[in-house]
Amino acid sequence: MRIFVTGASGFVGSALVAELVGAGHEVTGLARSPESAAAVAAAGAVPHRGDLTDLAGLRAAAEGADAVAHLAFHHDFTDFERASAMDQAAIAALGEALAGSHRPLVVTSGMAVVRSAGLITEADPASPGIPRQSEAAALGFAQRGVRVVAVRLPPTVHGKGDHGFVPRLIDIARETGVAAYPGDGANRWPAVHRFDAARAFRLALEGDIPAGSIVHAVAEEGIPTRVIAETIGAHLDLPVRSARPDHFGWLGAFFALDVAASSVHTRKALGWEPTEIGLMEDLAQGHYFTPRP
Repeated sequence: MRIFVTGASGFVGSALVAELVGAGHEVTGLARSPESAAAVAAAGAVPHRGDLTDLAGLRAAAEGADAVAHLAFHHDFTDFERASAMDQAAIAALGEALAGSHRPLVVTSGMAVVRSAGLITEADPASPGIPRQSEAAALGFAQRGVRVVAVRLPPTVHGKGDHGFVPRLIDIARETGVAAYPGDGANRWPAVHRFDAARAFRLALEGDIPAGSIVHAVAEEGIPTRVIAETIGAHLDLPVRSARPDHFGWLGAFFALDVAASSVHTRKALGWEPTEIGLMEDLAQGHYFTPRP
């Protein structure tokens, strides 16, 4: 297939490009800078210069593709509503380009969009009161002849090169002299390695699961935040204790969530089985604790 990938030079997107090229697909990757374009080309894909605000460019790239994977997101948590609105506009442009074609549009979502008292499953709908409405923006096109699939990622997608939540927790521990967890530390974060996540996206693009499906790229259902903090503390030789959410700055609202999630249905529907190491083993490799440039 000819597949257009947004976020093609990102942490998960670059792994997906490699996964798709390795499977024999022709890939075009959105690149917002010369550096991103060079990385996309080096991975064996064709760069498409532009960004999420270039809606005409997104539509043109989608119209020329057999399938689209949308992984780009403007990760500005200081203005999350603006970032979410940008994402929804991009999804609308991609969906309009594919409407009536029954081609796949696989979009990225996350566990934090669901408010649940128990284990989150693929059947649980996104909560309407949150700013990021990627799923709602995309799933509406399932009724307009687009094979839409939403892939929910855990808050922790780990591996070498991670610049997400766990590296920020490590930075906060260094800055404050304590490896902290929210409350009693019993709230849970699911996790997945970036290579396993990329394979889930590929299978969602290639598969024949129904339009409107939600899948969970979850390898570990839920790691208590206290365990994450204890591991960070052990590596940095720092004390471990509970802290209020404001101790973590903008990350506090996310780190306090209990978002344990199942991927049982996804594994059956896609034939997906995680094969990479888990988060604790990844932290034990030491690369998370090497100072970043």
